[in-house]
Amino acid sequence: MTQSHPRISKAVIPAAGLGTRFLPATKATPKEMLPVVDKPAIQYVVEEAVSAGLDDVLMITGRNKRPLEDHFDRNYELESALEKKGDAERLAKVQESSDLATMHYVRQGDPRGLGHAVLCAAPHVGHEPFAVLLGDDLIDPRDPLLKRMVEVQEQRGGSVVALMEVAPEQIHLYGCAAVEATEDGDVVKVSDLVEKPAAADAPSNYAIIGRYVLDPHIFDILRKTEPGRGGEIQLTDALQQLAADEKVGGPVHGVVFKGRRYDTGDRGDYLRAIVRLACEREDLGPDFRTWLRSYVAEEM
Repeated sequence: MTQSHPRISKAVIPAAGLGTRFLPATKATPKEMLPVVDKPAIQYVVEEAVSAGLDDVLMITGRNKRPLEDHFDRNYELESALEKKGDAERLAKVQESSDLATMHYVRQGDPRGLGHAVLCAAPHVGHEPFAVLLGDDLIDPRDPLLKRMVEVQEQRGGSVVALMEVAPEQIHLYGCAAVEATEDGDVVKVSDLVEKPAAADAPSNYAIIGRYVLDPHIFDILRKTEPGRGGEIQLTDALQQLAADEKVGGPVHGVVFKGRRYDTGDRGDYLRAIVRLACEREDLGPDFRTWLRSYVAEEM
């Protein structure tokens, strides 16, 4: 029998990374502002949080990330110019980002890992459960992963991670979970987590992808967590402690995601994400798919 837990209203988006894989494009432009078709990647992430009912969004930023704040702020000069031109369609697109959510920002002074970035959210989050969304993973809005994770956390308490089955040779790229089945087909109980294990050491092929719903006890553990893999404070290490001792912060569950996910953290996957999303757009898709077929036929 399930019980009701506190309603989640806050989302945290770590966005302090340097984006070195996309240099030189990210030398002066935050990687989160790179366009996916005609919207920056970060806007897709905020839209996902809002669609799951989380309209209080804290972004963890760093130096040279001011464009993120500007994007979700009003631009009166641009709005006025579009209004004078009678361009209502583009005006609505410009205003959309500033009306999405209540945005807050805090800087992560030192790049000490995802766990440290999440810890920076503690004063804003307080003693409430909250969601964490990583900007490298774009989840198709037709496959509402975060909404399902929020439901599971409100029913079962504790923390919830998003899991996706990957090929064994890819598991070393992800955090990995040891799991036990539950009565819900898409929900598993997490008994252990390992950060980027070798294939031979992985407890499963369930990879942790960039969505979390966390119990606030995670902050107490992160404050005591020593740097792990890569010399950084790993969120996976803190979650492993929660999974090992349910008396501190409740259990850890996983929602197994089988929907559409676009990985924009890798250059090749970033390009594939743009092609896939452009093909599915009603305004761009028909012409773009025709050109793409012709291009592939010529190249092959």
